[in-house]
Parts: sequence; C-alpha cells; structure tokens
Amino acid sequence: MNIILLGPPGAGKGTQAHLLVEGRNMIQLSTGDMLREAKDSGTEMGKVVADVMARGDLVTDDIVIGLIREKLQGDKAGGFIFDGFPRTLAQADALGGLLEENGETLDAVVEMRVDDDALVQRITARSTCGGCGNVYNDITKPWPADGKCENCGSNDVKRRADDNEESLKNRLMEYYKKTSPLIGYYYAKGMLRSVNGLGEIAEVQAEINSVLNT
Repeated sequence: MNIILLGPPGAGKGTQAHLLVEGRNMIQLSTGDMLREAKDSGTEMGKVVADVMARGDLVTDDIVIGLIREKLQGDKAGGFIFDGFPRTLAQADALGGLLEENGETLDAVVEMRVDDDALVQRITARSTCGGCGNVYNDITKPWPADGKCENCGSNDVKRRADDNEESLKNRLMEYYKKTSPLIGYYYAKGMLRSVNGLGEIAEVQAEINSVLNT
C-alpha cells in the first residue's frame, strides 16, 4: 500500500508515519531524510545533491523524483509513505507518472485536518528530549518535574527556534499557498480521506488505520 500524508507543519505527520512504519512495515519517504541520506551516500545522485546543498541552492523536483525512483526500485516492504512530497500540483503529477512507470499505485491520500489557532497553541508549547527525541508539551504532557526525560533520563530539553507564533503563522501561510491545492486535486481523483489531526496520537492513529483498512 502506498499513501501520502498531507497536513500543515506541526500536524503530526512524522509521528503518524513512524507508527505506520512500526505497525505496517511501511517505508517512510521523507524528503529531508532522503536528501541527507543521498548527500552522504557517495552515489552519483548523492554527489549532485551534495553539490546543490553546498551552494545553498534549492533542490529541484527532478532531483527529488530521482531519489524517489531509486527507493521505488529497491525494497518495497509494506509499501511507501510519502511525507513532505508532493508539495505542489506539478510534483503530484510527477509522482503519479513515476508510480505508474514503476508499476505502483497510490492507494490513499490522508489529510490531517487541524484548526490553525489550536495548532499554533499546541506547537508553541512543544519541546523535545535532546537524548531520544521524545516529544513533550507544556499543556498536555509537561517536561517531568525532576528535569529528566521519562523515556531515557536525559536532562537535555530542546525547543525549535521557529516554534513561535509568528514563524508558525508564516509556515502555515506557505503551506496553504502551495500545498493545500493538493487537497482538491486528490479529492477530484477520489483518493482523499480526512482525519482529525488534533486528536490524541492514538486516536489519530486509529482513524488512519480505519481509512487504510477500508
């Protein structure tokens, strides 16, 4: 099964993708992870990526499609989760062509719907453990009173510099301008399914599994 996870920054796509990897043996294809992996790989495509990133240029759609093509031709496991790609209609068309070229299909597009104000409130309260990446929230899951991560015992608490209200609103605007047209695109194709992205992690996981099981 091949799926796309859609949703604005902070909607929890990465968390849910990780759960799908664990629960369904799927392969998460995150654009950022693929670029970092390619840069350090020493392959021809990796050298191209490293050169582009060293110059500070934007990575082109052709490069990302090339990286995805390599993944599609390798181990397929339980299918692929496209996380962070496509972001535009042109990328959606390119991905559709690439899947067809490799004898693959896109089985579902899961939109993680959020209320913007609630999302901003949630993300500005977010922190993570520098030791293991465990996520905390000042409101719903505060950092332990003894100052140590409940998962690994580290006392290294981190906050992203761009997890502030102004930065988040700018990131949301960028998402709505470029990526939200994909919602209509996949709705017209009959592939779009929506879940409540602001529920508890287990609730969102159950909704997504329900979608994928139908």
